[in-house]
Amino acid sequence: MIYNFSNIATILNGQIMVQQNNLAITEISIDTRKILNPYHSLFFAIKGIRNNGNQFIEDAYNKGIRNFIVSEIVDFKRFSGCSVLLVDDSLHALQHLVAHHRNLFKIPIIGITGSNGKTIIKEWLYQLLSPEKNIIRSPKSFNSQVGVPLSVWNIDDSHQLGIFEAGISKLGEMKKLEAIIKPSIGIFTNIGPAHAAGFESDLAKAKEKAVLFSSAKKIIFCKDYEIIAKALESQTNTFTWGKNSNADIRIIKSEKTGRKTSLIVEYQQKSQTISVPFSDEASIENALHCVATMLLLDYNFTQINERLALLKNVPMRLELKYGINDCVIIDDSYSADFLSLKIALDFYNQQEGKKKRTLIISEFEDSGLSAENFCEKLNVLLQEYKIQKLIGVGGIFFTHKSYIDTSELVFSAYHTTESFINEVENLTFDRELVLLKGARSFHFEKISSYLQGQSHRTILEVNLNALVHNLNVYKSYLPKQTGIIAMVKAYSYGSGSVEVAHLLQSEKVDYLAVAYLDEGIKLRKSGVSMPIMVLNPDVGEFPQMAHYNLEPEIYSLKQFEQLEHFLLHHNSAFKVHLKIETGMNRLGLVEAELLLVLEKIIASKNLIIGSVFSHLAASDAPEHDDYTRKQISIFETLSQIVLDKFSYSISRHISNSSGIIRFPEAAFDFVRLGIGLYGIDSAETIQRKLQTTGTLKTRISQLKNISAGNTVGYNRKGIVDTDKTIAVLAIGYADGYDRRFSNGVGKTFVKGQYANTIGNVCMDMTMIDVSHIDDIAEGDEVEIYGTNVSIVEMAKNIGTIPYELLTHISARVKRVYFWD
Repeated sequence: MIYNFSNIATILNGQIMVQQNNLAITEISIDTRKILNPYHSLFFAIKGIRNNGNQFIEDAYNKGIRNFIVSEIVDFKRFSGCSVLLVDDSLHALQHLVAHHRNLFKIPIIGITGSNGKTIIKEWLYQLLSPEKNIIRSPKSFNSQVGVPLSVWNIDDSHQLGIFEAGISKLGEMKKLEAIIKPSIGIFTNIGPAHAAGFESDLAKAKEKAVLFSSAKKIIFCKDYEIIAKALESQTNTFTWGKNSNADIRIIKSEKTGRKTSLIVEYQQKSQTISVPFSDEASIENALHCVATMLLLDYNFTQINERLALLKNVPMRLELKYGINDCVIIDDSYSADFLSLKIALDFYNQQEGKKKRTLIISEFEDSGLSAENFCEKLNVLLQEYKIQKLIGVGGIFFTHKSYIDTSELVFSAYHTTESFINEVENLTFDRELVLLKGARSFHFEKISSYLQGQSHRTILEVNLNALVHNLNVYKSYLPKQTGIIAMVKAYSYGSGSVEVAHLLQSEKVDYLAVAYLDEGIKLRKSGVSMPIMVLNPDVGEFPQMAHYNLEPEIYSLKQFEQLEHFLLHHNSAFKVHLKIETGMNRLGLVEAELLLVLEKIIASKNLIIGSVFSHLAASDAPEHDDYTRKQISIFETLSQIVLDKFSYSISRHISNSSGIIRFPEAAFDFVRLGIGLYGIDSAETIQRKLQTTGTLKTRISQLKNISAGNTVGYNRKGIVDTDKTIAVLAIGYADGYDRRFSNGVGKTFVKGQYANTIGNVCMDMTMIDVSHIDDIAEGDEVEIYGTNVSIVEMAKNIGTIPYELLTHISARVKRVYFWD
């Protein structure tokens, strides 16, 4: 169906406010930061708890959009050429439109829900089934009330099968997603603790998830999960697997050999063997869901085992890494379709703006597009995202080169990944932002490895989705008029200042704050344009601050006098932020100094006060709440003196992460969000709501069998009382793993089990006792801290705070950024 404003208005039954065009509509947009092909886009102004899409109409218009769905009356007189439909709820309108679109297609649809495993099952099914079928699937983890319609909207006549995942957090949500997906086959993975707060019990949650299968012909689930079985007990169309004697696919025996698992199952009264190329329980469970699906789609066990043997545990998230010659590598080569390419390019747009934009892309073998259509769609994206250098891998870039406009970019093509690798040393990669997007058969991991160069085996994974989640958690506690100053000092608490700053700029926080001038300059040079406050400026740095449009904190009379001297030779306006001493007894103007400084500012012609602020000393400590309230009271009194002396608006802020939660009365105009942004609540009030942003990982360099009576490490501190197997890890105190974690104090996580240190932590290595862990191998990944090892508990064990552990991770530890 070809959509335009007129037929969409009919479908949605809204009120036409104005219609000045009837353009063909091919794209849906909900975010002005991620607009593709604006002339043919329809913008849904969705109203959320803190963000209101109706307030971004002008921004969308300026970026070329001319068709709008709104839920508030907006004055469009100054926006010529627009068509505007008024509806009661823009999100419901989006869902209704896409449900209508879904019903135009009669292809089989697989709908997946559950607490865990949805995305990996979807991707594995795509691997297993794509040789025969042109499949559309949810990109990444697009399973929300917004993500599902954005995914399903892309179904077209070329698709033969759809695979979509659905996630919920409260009652009533799944009915809306069911109307959009309408699965013919349902997969219910499992039930876990995620989103427990939205339901009175696990059974209530399971019943809500089961709504997805209201019209499904078959529902696949593991019969061993009693809660799921209870939720589906009225269904007669189930297809089950498990050890339960009533399962349709009954597991008789399971045997693990190395990294593989052999399963003997009974199916239709016959014994069958299933070979799974993984040994962990989660992967076995995910694989069996796939096996059950393939049986429903009439594959036999021979075919299934042939496909399973090729199954790979692919990375599920886009990764940002640093590479050779100051290049930044965005590796999104686990999926190859145009929807995921658009998402990757949106992320690409958030990154450093001063690097050359390079795309290395392969043919999309299973896209279902003709060579001409593939190249035409790629050409649109190249223009839209201003790609400057294109490297194509595959024959299509030779036979159909004429469909790609290469007049404004550097273009080269290679038949295979191997031919590119063979010639890559003759190519120049220098200060480039490189996006890798290749089908699995092209093995782009080889290109990624080359572009990264040599790398340390210890990495810090930074989950950017978790960071945005934490930002939104804190936003939910703030009045709508209160802005956020995000702390990115100390290398963003070890996470990487440039990458985090670009993400926060994209998320439209109000200010960034750094400790020192060089941190601010680095952000400016990377393309960060939003306001930046410098909290600890040196008196001689004002000229550079003015040059880079950085805003200093003023904390002493002497410092202000140095600023006055600078202003004698600086004629343009200069914004500063006054810090008041209220009881932290660190940096800050006492009342007498404040009054003197204010008189001097009044007399100045080019000084502007951006904000007045102070710092709470113990907002996370209930025993000092009276002192905190006293600080807030002093601040309110002194800051009001400042506000009363000036006719223009001056902002106020005193709350830090703990203060946001524990002292809502102190929100004022801004809050300063620091450690909470990175997933740590110092007051331990909302820790369960926050997500881990940083995971420190290393690998096993060597396994050693040590007999009783020997010792491990320096000073012979690691006493071996019984025969042991130890693992030598590629991390030490030079990487930031504190030496106080020696001799059993440190705890790591490997192969699903905890393992303690043995002996002293060395400069570059650490030893752990893995005697109790089976099937362990050199090269295995080890979590130092993250989801399974709490950095908060680690800090307590050595008598310090998480801040110290986060900021001590050394520069030689590579940061890898994930975006899902």
